[in-house]
Amino acid sequence: MSTSRLELSLGYALPRTGLPTRPQFRQWVLAALSGAGRRFDSEVAIQLVDAAEGQAMNRQYRGKDYATNVLSFPADLPEGLPEDFDFPQLGDLVICAPVVAREAAEQGKALGDHYAHLTIHGVLHLLGFDHVEEAEAEEMEALERQILASLGIADPYAGER
Repeated sequence: MSTSRLELSLGYALPRTGLPTRPQFRQWVLAALSGAGRRFDSEVAIQLVDAAEGQAMNRQYRGKDYATNVLSFPADLPEGLPEDFDFPQLGDLVICAPVVAREAAEQGKALGDHYAHLTIHGVLHLLGFDHVEEAEAEEMEALERQILASLGIADPYAGER
């Protein structure tokens, strides 16, 4: 159940050394799309940023003055479209590389696994999943666990609750 086509734009606003590659991000985005049941063309943009840019964007868009691991910006759809309208542009993800590296080290997770989790988490946000309410969080986390398991990656939430 994969998408028929994925257009992935990937930008690095910092040195690429030690960061995931385009094929890795592509695999993770496709896994998220497939796991969520999306079966048509999709377009996603991912930008990797440093801590200063991550903090500035989090402050500007969320009113929080610190760098966060991933920000999701779903595409704005015109009003009045049918719910099943096949709009390929899902939106943009901004991933703050220093925060991801720090979290992976603090949590004892492999860096690549943490990038996979956060990429999948962000794509699910682009697809409309959220974790504000407890029931939404449980649904989203269960889907993340399932998608990550399909990639051979351990449960990132193990031991948190």
